[in-house]
Amino acid sequence: MRLPRDVSGEEFARALNGLGYVVTRQTGSHMRLSTSLGGEHHITIPKHDSLRVGTLAAVLADVARHHGLEREELVRLLFDR
Repeated sequence: MRLPRDVSGEEFARALNGLGYVVTRQTGSHMRLSTSLGGEHHITIPKHDSLRVGTLAAVLADVARHHGLEREELVRLLFDR
């Protein structure tokens, strides 16, 4: 499945709320999100208008690995519109 090209950092953070991620702090233009579902896990995403595809792919791979999902399954879960 192709990754969305127009997702902002804030939209991505809202989508990750469904997996238990909440913004725990923000420094400059970067947000730190944490979850305790499935064990403690932290990710950092930029608060940019449009995330780069490589950045989005890397964070999605990390989140998918933590939750025991395939990346494609996670993309459908978060961005299926």
